[in-house]
Amino acid sequence: MIDDCPYDFGTLASEVLPARMRELRASIASPISMSEFAVRGDGPKTIARRHGFADDISGCYVLLERGRPVYVGISRHVFERLAQHVGRGDHLTATLAYRMAAADAPHGKFAASAMSDPEFRKVFDDRQSYLKSLEVAVVEVVNPLELYVFEAYAAMD
Repeated sequence: MIDDCPYDFGTLASEVLPARMRELRASIASPISMSEFAVRGDGPKTIARRHGFADDISGCYVLLERGRPVYVGISRHVFERLAQHVGRGDHLTATLAYRMAAADAPHGKFAASAMSDPEFRKVFDDRQSYLKSLEVAVVEVVNPLELYVFEAYAAMD
């Protein structure tokens, strides 16, 4: 048994992952606005509870632009991670916004130096604004092995 996953590969592939995908599709039908994660005073636990979870969760999330998936990610603390994507962060916490900014404005510098450059910081801030304009669907996946495999499954589906 790997990572205490109670399923063999056949069961995981034929039953568990398709069931998780159905859960994710249901979540896609009623997504959460990413702008919620940028509201000061509303922490990850508050947002999790607002959306029916007892606390932050381990799971998979899909960022959506007008209902269309644009990014699939996983985290052991999904709501905290989503807040990092859109919070006033830097290259260490808002890594998705940083990677998007670096693709839009290649800089050839160390990340910390790029974040100190006002022109690059504007691109970074624009990418975070874009992320705030998206919606997100989440599904809880507790087992680490199932979570890692599900990320690829969801991204490919």
